[in-house]
Amino acid sequence: MFEFPVLVGDIGGTNARFGIIDERGAQPRVLSREATADHPDPSAAIRASLEAGVASAPRSAILAIAGRVDAPEVALTNAHWMIAGERIGRDFGLSRVTVVNDYVPVAAGAAGISPEELTPVGPHFETPAGTRLVLGPGTGFGAAALVPYGDRLAIVSTEAGHTDLGPTDEAEAEIWAMAERVEGRVTIETLLSGPGLARLDAAIRRVRAGQGAPARDPAEITQAGLSGDDPHAREALELFAKLLGRVCGDLALTFLATGGVYIGGGIAPRILDILERGDFRSAFERKPPFTAQMRTIPTSVITVQDPAMSGLAMLASEAGRFVYHGQVWES
Repeated sequence: MFEFPVLVGDIGGTNARFGIIDERGAQPRVLSREATADHPDPSAAIRASLEAGVASAPRSAILAIAGRVDAPEVALTNAHWMIAGERIGRDFGLSRVTVVNDYVPVAAGAAGISPEELTPVGPHFETPAGTRLVLGPGTGFGAAALVPYGDRLAIVSTEAGHTDLGPTDEAEAEIWAMAERVEGRVTIETLLSGPGLARLDAAIRRVRAGQGAPARDPAEITQAGLSGDDPHAREALELFAKLLGRVCGDLALTFLATGGVYIGGGIAPRILDILERGDFRSAFERKPPFTAQMRTIPTSVITVQDPAMSGLAMLASEAGRFVYHGQVWES
């Protein structure tokens, strides 16, 4: 159980956001957003955040990190920080520190998400019972499943973003041949992330123009593609949406996610029009011999402002409701 006030943190490869939950059942008060590059370690960022916001001294903490939580000290996947619950607990005199993968709270939040917090992509369904899948492209690619387990909910965090992703036709094979590899591989995260969108855009321009071109910022690609001013950027967004649909379908089959697929991250809400009008849903459903079953699974984009922070509040306030893997330190 967590002692209140509880410090909560959503720690990504680029930024870390911290907040305080003053009492059980309350929503977090966000203190500040800290760039990971601006601080040598998480304790320095937490200290800066506590000083920046008006907050009671925390008595425990739950931190979600963009990385695999499999040891007493773990590294962020896309940043230099090492995260150790014991060190943070001793630095701030806490009774308990829990560290989880960053998609654990997003999955917890999906347990109570309302239709007003979602934008359906594809057919509208009454949400059926069963496993729910949450995933999302951002700085990286995260995914987790929320599985009913008796009267509790088990959260299965994954590193699905680091599995291989390949082409399925000749047009895609041309682009794969030009795509930048990461440590010699093309993974889901290599292409379905902010940096991945930049890689898709660069590969498409190499294929279409027959020469190299400077890498572009993902925000620039998104703006140019949505406006229609740049056909290469538009093609990159459309392929991104198609690949996202394919991966969502693959993971929905993997977890038998009859309760629906919920897409978070920073990119999907910005390209809703592409997702709704393009090949996302057809790629999601194209899973013979299970195409008919795939058509019954709803897919939605999470449009609520802070699903991770809301999920952290649920994990802190309803600790007995969820079963999940994490690093737990107690004084």
